[in-house]
Amino acid sequence: MEGLVEKARMIAVEALKDDVRSNGHSFIEHPDGVAAIVRDEIGLDEMSVAAIYLHEASRFHPEVDLSAFPREVLTIVEGLTKISFIKPKDTRLEAENYKRLIVQYSSDPRVTVIKIADRLEVLRNISLFSKSSKDQKLLETLMLYIPLAHQLGLYNIKSEMENIYFRYSDPEQYRLITNKLKATEKDREKLSREFIEPLKKTLSDAGISYKLKVRTKTAFSIYKKMQTQKVDFDGVFDVFAIRFIIDCEGDRKTEQDLCWKVYSYVTEEYEPDTKRLRDWLTQPKPNGYESLHITVKNKEGNYLEVQIRTKRMDDIAESGLASHWSYKGIKSDSTLDSWLASVRYNLEHKSAVNAEDMPQPPAREIFVFTPSGELKILPAGATVLDFAYCIHSGLGSRCTGARIGNRNVSIKDKLTTGDVVEILSNKNQRPSHDWLNWVVSTKARSRIKVELNDEERRKAAEGREILERRLKNWKLDFPDDMRAEYMKKYKYGSVLAFLAAIADEQIDINSLKEYIIGYGAPAEVQEEKTAVSSKDGMHGDDILVINAKNVKGLDYKMAHCCNPVFGDDVFGFVTRTDGIKIHRMSCPNASRLLERYPYRIQRVVWQETSSSGEFICNLKVLAHQDHTVLTSVMDAITQFRVTLKSFNVKEDNAHGTLEIAIRLLVPSNTELDKVVSKIGKGQQVIKVKRL
Repeated sequence: MEGLVEKARMIAVEALKDDVRSNGHSFIEHPDGVAAIVRDEIGLDEMSVAAIYLHEASRFHPEVDLSAFPREVLTIVEGLTKISFIKPKDTRLEAENYKRLIVQYSSDPRVTVIKIADRLEVLRNISLFSKSSKDQKLLETLMLYIPLAHQLGLYNIKSEMENIYFRYSDPEQYRLITNKLKATEKDREKLSREFIEPLKKTLSDAGISYKLKVRTKTAFSIYKKMQTQKVDFDGVFDVFAIRFIIDCEGDRKTEQDLCWKVYSYVTEEYEPDTKRLRDWLTQPKPNGYESLHITVKNKEGNYLEVQIRTKRMDDIAESGLASHWSYKGIKSDSTLDSWLASVRYNLEHKSAVNAEDMPQPPAREIFVFTPSGELKILPAGATVLDFAYCIHSGLGSRCTGARIGNRNVSIKDKLTTGDVVEILSNKNQRPSHDWLNWVVSTKARSRIKVELNDEERRKAAEGREILERRLKNWKLDFPDDMRAEYMKKYKYGSVLAFLAAIADEQIDINSLKEYIIGYGAPAEVQEEKTAVSSKDGMHGDDILVINAKNVKGLDYKMAHCCNPVFGDDVFGFVTRTDGIKIHRMSCPNASRLLERYPYRIQRVVWQETSSSGEFICNLKVLAHQDHTVLTSVMDAITQFRVTLKSFNVKEDNAHGTLEIAIRLLVPSNTELDKVVSKIGKGQQVIKVKRL
């Protein structure tokens, strides 16, 4: 596209005409500086340069129309804009994660390279910034951009960024080392000339063709070496290194033989320090790096580091997966390494590459932020639930959804890189087995399983209390052998599962009663016992079936004196004016009615095995006077499937007690038993009674 850069710059000039830098100059200086680095020092194409101007224009002025530019340019702009919004909460602790996030945003590899150039331009003008901003940018440079430049093989940029960082972060040490380097520069030049001179004829006579490279460490690299080895400047042997790159074609054995031959010539001429021999020819590094490193001493007692390798080995070290940055201890993963290596290859070959052919960054992870800016890394496909568990296990277990931007999302919605996620929670939320289908992270899966096991144990404890209370009321025993046969018959794999099923009302507690009564008897005897149990001394052959979903039917009403609940042992009493009244067997009036009016007693059974109706129930709680009692009682009520209708408290100062009257809507007596049990466990609760 002809005039692409000029058109982009014109848009940026117009958009940024009122924006200035700290020195009072137009802000266009910044994209101009970045463009110069990208074009002249790195050698990227016009698409990249145009994207720089469009990014700066649209970042500060989103209304700028970019629709006339190619999709390839806009992709670069989008990546640069996303990276510009990264605000590291703690760069030092999260450096590796933020570095990976920058790469993740670089769907076009040129984005990362441009961002490095952008940071270099900022560093060249670092004096414009305030102290706090300067310190933050220097720290980000050290932790993020210097390693990335190193990974991409942008060694000149990396060295310049290191020196700028060092100059501002520790000016005294910087001056000391740079002055030392200046003072010894002629000595190093002289050493290099003198080193190769006696070897020239030997290597020529042996027919070995080579190229010699001399490199001097940066001031910052020397400083790090001094710190690591606890030596002064003169104690760093490899302030500069001489590298033999042998021009050789052939098999690996031929290459190794030539390297060892050069090694022998060097060590015949100079005294080697065998303790510092590094043989990565015989045993290459796991990442494929091959080379011979040796430190030698000349006749004047000066130490020199010598590296010997073939051109193939050097190409791999500089451009392949075993590049220079890989063996310097910088953390990396193989997919990221491959991608960065391919970026470096494109840079070095300066070839025109179609956007479709560009290598893509690894997509095995997503990068998500908390509202406070903390970065979390999750597997690709992670959901809101994964993110909640990543923050804290307790928050994961209580998660009910999340807010992303201005929209609410469910716990199973998938996240994307760059999302800022605020987790929503409820203290009554509990994990379910479905949650295992909605998470992909190992932490979330393992924690949900633990929670489900804990929940089963909690429900089993509730089920045990319900069963023991019923057995006591029924005056029946349920021995282990009978329980084992019941579990086998109904396929319960463990006692916990069986008891939890009682708490969940998967087992009808009344059918369990019938099983116990009929256990071990022939079928006809079981039927007889069940019939006797059902009648419980009541007359009449007809059975009234109560529909728990419609307790306000014309045929019957629930007696207000005892408020029966689905699952209670009940009987019907035929009144003169109000039809049939349903009473609990434990009703205060039951004995009188059964004894005086046996001819008006109606046999009653519940229709459903589980109820979807609602029944009024009254509880009276007696507790010590304590400010925590009311909260604990309310918490107990809200944990179960009941509805609070009224809650009244009466103080008895003479005895130091509280009498709490509670009116509830409950679906069944099983759920009511759970509420009673939970309230009764309160530390200050003396007694709980159902009225």
